[in-house]
Amino acid sequence: MVISTWRNKILTFIIFAVSTISLSYAQEKITVRGSIKDANSGEAIGGATLSVLNSTINSVSDSEGNFSLNNVTAGSRLQVSYIGYESQTLTVSSTQMTIELSPSDNVLEDVVVIGYGSVRRKDVTTAISTVSTADLDQRPITNVGQAIQGRAAGVAVTQPNGAPGTQMSIRIRGTSSFNGSNEPLYVVDGVPVDNIRFLSPNDITGMQILKDASSAAIYGSRGANGVVLITTKSGSSGQGKISFNTQITQNVVTSHMDVLNTQQYLELQNEIGLVTLPPTLTDQTDWFNETYQKGRIQSYQLSITDGTEKLRYFLSGGYVDELGVINSTYFKRYNFRANVDNDIRPWLTVNANVNYADYTDNGISTGTGANRGGVVMSVINTPTFAPIWNPLNPDEYNSNFYGINITSPLENMARSQNNKNRENRLIASGSALFKILPELTFKSAFTLDRRNSVNTTFLDPVSTAWGRNQRGEGSDTRSMNTVLTFDNVLTYTKSFGLHNIEGMAGSSWTNSDYTNNYIYGSHYRDDLIQTLNAANKISWTGTGSGASQWAIMSYFARAAYNYDGKYLVTANLRTDGSSKIHPDQRWGVFPSMSAAWRLSSEEFLNDVSWINDLKIRGGWGQTGNQSGIGDYAYLQLYNISRVEWFVTNQENALPTISPANLRTKDLRWETTTQTNFGIDFTGFNNRVTVALDYYDKRTKDMLMYVSLPAGSAQASSIVRNEGRMRNKGFEGSVSTKNLINSFKWDTEFNISFNKNRLESLELQQIYMDARTSEFVNEQAVRNEPGHSMGGFFGYISDGVDPETGDLMYRDLNGDGKISSTDRTYIGDPNPDFTFGMTNNFSYKNFNLSILFQGSYGNDIFNASRMETEGMYDGKNQTTRVLDRWQVPGQITDVPRAGYTMHNSTYFIEDGSYLRLKNISLGYNFASDKLRNKGIGRLQPYMSVSNLLTFTKYTGMDPEVNQWGNNGAVQGIDWGTYPQSKAFVLGLNIEF
Repeated sequence: MVISTWRNKILTFIIFAVSTISLSYAQEKITVRGSIKDANSGEAIGGATLSVLNSTINSVSDSEGNFSLNNVTAGSRLQVSYIGYESQTLTVSSTQMTIELSPSDNVLEDVVVIGYGSVRRKDVTTAISTVSTADLDQRPITNVGQAIQGRAAGVAVTQPNGAPGTQMSIRIRGTSSFNGSNEPLYVVDGVPVDNIRFLSPNDITGMQILKDASSAAIYGSRGANGVVLITTKSGSSGQGKISFNTQITQNVVTSHMDVLNTQQYLELQNEIGLVTLPPTLTDQTDWFNETYQKGRIQSYQLSITDGTEKLRYFLSGGYVDELGVINSTYFKRYNFRANVDNDIRPWLTVNANVNYADYTDNGISTGTGANRGGVVMSVINTPTFAPIWNPLNPDEYNSNFYGINITSPLENMARSQNNKNRENRLIASGSALFKILPELTFKSAFTLDRRNSVNTTFLDPVSTAWGRNQRGEGSDTRSMNTVLTFDNVLTYTKSFGLHNIEGMAGSSWTNSDYTNNYIYGSHYRDDLIQTLNAANKISWTGTGSGASQWAIMSYFARAAYNYDGKYLVTANLRTDGSSKIHPDQRWGVFPSMSAAWRLSSEEFLNDVSWINDLKIRGGWGQTGNQSGIGDYAYLQLYNISRVEWFVTNQENALPTISPANLRTKDLRWETTTQTNFGIDFTGFNNRVTVALDYYDKRTKDMLMYVSLPAGSAQASSIVRNEGRMRNKGFEGSVSTKNLINSFKWDTEFNISFNKNRLESLELQQIYMDARTSEFVNEQAVRNEPGHSMGGFFGYISDGVDPETGDLMYRDLNGDGKISSTDRTYIGDPNPDFTFGMTNNFSYKNFNLSILFQGSYGNDIFNASRMETEGMYDGKNQTTRVLDRWQVPGQITDVPRAGYTMHNSTYFIEDGSYLRLKNISLGYNFASDKLRNKGIGRLQPYMSVSNLLTFTKYTGMDPEVNQWGNNGAVQGIDWGTYPQSKAFVLGLNIEF
């Protein structure tokens, strides 16, 4: 009995000792080092993410694939992942590890950024498009919006004109607002911004577009037109890396308009009979060659990234210098970015992100209403008999056109060559991420967005006619806008068994402070001192100052549930309070929800081997809009006019005040409600991916500037909610891996159908807009309920009367005469569908990318033809008028000279086009010799943009809108700056 007792005690002691030793080993903290390689090629993988599960320990492999993890508990589970490779989860069993990752064709494991968070692509329940950034450093892109064109279903991107620095027009699922903004919200590294002109494309690492309300509603009042999420590059630990990209681009005009020579011009003027010209005139000037040139873009971008396990940084700087194809137009940008992450404690990570950009352009006058022709139109309208300079005074541009009211293109350019539109922008943000628990994090971020703008003009008192009339003139307009944003977000994630949940709640405070001042002067000294101090006459009405403020306070929350990746539900709620809205209606509540069912995880599809993933999803949500209206839109505002104190008996007079608008006591949010149904499919061993979406998007309480009937009130307008608009459509994208061996071929195709309709208006039923000629006093656009936005309005032309040479207009009301009551809708600028297709090829070290992009079914109102074929005054015309009617019985489609035209189908053209938007070819010199010298990448490339355009449109370019981003007026060509063909040589190098 005693022996047995002691034996039990000894066994107990041994078991305790072994357990203690094992526990001690299990809790031992070690440092794990190693490398990550491609399982097939053996090449190092830099940028791979390593995370120790159930801890806050993580790291990123350096450019050589090396990594280091400190304070790791032996026996822990280590997760390793990198985009394009299969993730691995390993047990930490030693201090030295070599990890091999296998390439993955399964994009479903990619991480997608969403509002205030991220999610795996296969778990997305909403309509989100990802834009590839792989070839951004091989394309002549100066504006990030160009990178989206043709790349995302449901996103229509238009470059309204080809002027250097032009902002892109981006519409996500159609036009939703009448007077308000239709541009999406841009969020760069979590910071909402109003445009992305400041951003260098080379700094971007990812772009996602939130298209439906259930994805964008988390941004509430700012997400009504969709959201573009942009992630910039950040630092990584390990060996430092320096990257340099340079591009030299040459731009040329893609088309040419032939004009009448002097003899043909004299014959035309004799028929018109308004101008008497000497018969001895001869051709002297080719205005096209004098105006257009070969444009040039120089681009240089340098970045440096380095760091340790705890401190990582990314620095970049760049310079872009663009000289336009129209002489004297330019765009320059300097940009600098610094991104620093520091793991101060296992539970605290801080980040500082600073972006500074300084950009300048000089603008240019286009459109017939500007400077008697604008540059583009005056190239055609200026007769070729005229010299550039005045023969009697070589310092003056020629203005002797025998009484014809014409300004030559070179004089038009001279009016803007000394103009300068300069803006510098500083966006500085700091954030702190607190890991309270493994499942619970809290992030606090503060951002300063400051913009300073200085716009100056100067017109000398000698060279131009207007300058001589004013004895020189100049202006100086300065503004500063400061936007402060303070975000706080609490996120909780938890997995137990097959259940996965996420909860997120936060607040966002935004405050804007804007000031401006402006001054205009004329009558300068003749020695051309370009300062307003040299102007003797300061404008009485063109000088002043202004200021305004607005603010938004927001609260938001999201809850997501995922059962085994099979059943997924997400709900969002955001409430916004805006200072622009009347206090009684100030707070808007914007809910949304979405759900998805992964059918491919069900047993009844287990035996269908060609289906890798099949998911159906649906969503509903509401978003608000308060952009596009003034900062004090609901208040009674007043105009202040100065009284001329220097006039006798007005020495002590005070400024006069008059109402500017009526107060809106019930001004409320513009609200868009959207329903979305989608299908996501991946199959055939992950080689085919398809996403299909149908949506119905309805906007109510549109914020509009409404004109009041004459005499109905002291003011002439009011800002109010009225009307409804609807967009519904279908969009699809298909991605295929056609060849996957040594020769690889991938294809991405997207197509988008959208139908827009203005459903109703209240106080004012008809809005006319867009006068398109100095000669014809008619507006070309009519917006009213029952029609799509921007519809063209005018007469139906039935050709040229062979007996009179007049255009025959259709008598629609049958009263036997042609009058304004015979006008009707004659064209629609909204396309039936837009599309894009990218093909990527690679073989060994060669890579080739080809992007096609286009539009079908949209009409263009070619208002330029009114000035180039109108034949109503002394302007020169295109050679098309050589076919004009001249004798009775002549059959032609060009009317007689001197005939007064109207807005009609004569000027409506098919704007459909297919464009080879970009083709890029590169070669990567990858060899051990270069790597031994520290060069990780050496890639020369060449690229061509706008190489071919297939269209029936007779103007200079079918991708056009003289009214820019205006939602009410679209698709009008009125002397618009043409786009150009770009040839690029570039080099990427990393070391």
